[in-house]
Amino acid sequence: MGAAASIVPRDSVTSRALLTVIAIMTFVAALIVGVVSLAHDAATHWRSDMTREVTIQVRPVQGRDLTAEIAKAIEAARKTAGVSDARALTREETGRLLEPWLGTGVDLGALPLPRLVVVRLAEKPEPDLASLHRALAADVAGASLDDHRTWSARLTAVSDSIIFAGIALLALVLLATTLSVTFATRGAVATNRAVVEVLHLVGAKDSFIATTFQHHFFAVGLKGGLIGGVAAALLFATAGVAPSVIAWIPGGGDTAFFTGQFLLGRLGYAEIAGIVVLMALVTTLASRVTVRRTLREID
Repeated sequence: MGAAASIVPRDSVTSRALLTVIAIMTFVAALIVGVVSLAHDAATHWRSDMTREVTIQVRPVQGRDLTAEIAKAIEAARKTAGVSDARALTREETGRLLEPWLGTGVDLGALPLPRLVVVRLAEKPEPDLASLHRALAADVAGASLDDHRTWSARLTAVSDSIIFAGIALLALVLLATTLSVTFATRGAVATNRAVVEVLHLVGAKDSFIATTFQHHFFAVGLKGGLIGGVAAALLFATAGVAPSVIAWIPGGGDTAFFTGQFLLGRLGYAEIAGIVVLMALVTTLASRVTVRRTLREID
């Protein structure tokens, strides 16, 4: 490291500028990885719930007892192959579902609200939803079956699109980082050309000179990566607790509901750490390749 410091000054304008660029690029890359991780985790959770659950909606029909129709819907569901359980949501549970839109203190009994029957599906045998649909149409007035698996397929397509877009953006960030390191390395070699030529005269090999530059730029890349990675991790940690803090503020419950939770798991933070290491490696490899090419030009 002493040789590296003598050839490439650590506190040069080029080093500081490159450090800033790498920190920004790492921050952006870590944001991309974190957002993709959040989207993937959320989509996996939603798909799991959707594929194992369907909903029967029973609307009030004039002249028919809603409670009796709900009971018939539950019975029809429980008789269907592949159904593990079925239960109706209470009015209180329905009210909590509607609370973000209607607010609290609303008399739900005065509104012609449909009632929901949640049907849990077993893993085996395959649920016969077509049979359940026919039974509801024949025996339960105002009933309709909502199969969430159609939405699951759409959610999968959206999740895959987000992942592919994240990979493409990450590739662009790495390309921009590589170009920045290349230009900075060529500038450093050009600035210290006299020192490089003296080293050649005293018998220093290109591998030795390339290694000294490589050590310098590895330190810059690692430091910049740590700055950007830590900043991104702190941002995700803050976003993870923000909804809980907002919920304590008077009138902030609705805001917290719509903003949702941004809890990045251990795997997400591990991926951010991986981005830091990747940035240091990209900086090191790009600088080494550039130095060797530049030295061949000098020779």
